[in-house]
Amino acid sequence: MHAFDYTLRAAGRADLDGARAVMLDTVYRDFGTGYVPRWHRDVIDLEGAYLRPERHTLLVAVDADGEVVATGALDARGPAHPPNPAHVAERYPSGVTAQLRRVYVRPEHRRRGLARRLVDELLAFAVADGGYRAVYLHTDPAVTGAEPFWRSLAKVVHDEREDAGGGQGIVHFDVPLG
Repeated sequence: MHAFDYTLRAAGRADLDGARAVMLDTVYRDFGTGYVPRWHRDVIDLEGAYLRPERHTLLVAVDADGEVVATGALDARGPAHPPNPAHVAERYPSGVTAQLRRVYVRPEHRRRGLARRLVDELLAFAVADGGYRAVYLHTDPAVTGAEPFWRSLAKVVHDEREDAGGGQGIVHFDVPLG
């Protein structure tokens, strides 16, 4: 399969269980943390986090069998301090920052352009909204492929691995709005 063999769309209620499964599988398998309420609350209430708020969205990629195989979300919440560095939170205030979240692809569907297509669609959503001044995301560089992918699309604004004590080890990015 290639990227064009998948259908990308805004998630509807019928997609939420499949999207949640992709997300939970990712936090257990790739992150190794499992579900942590303070970090993953949105995963449990996808409708409340992404479908109901007007300026938020959840996209899914669906394969030929109709299975959700990838997700990507955007919301209007900037990074909070703590746990993120104060200067990062100040640079990306809620309301005018589109934060990319939950860009996850099942392992057997990776390297087919799905994440890039999802990001392109999320950025188009942010531009169409008209109220966003910046696009922000953070990633865990321990996840295979995540850091190189984001470095190919965005500019690092803070790498916590360079902090005294290493912070959370997270890398923070600014994504061009288009």
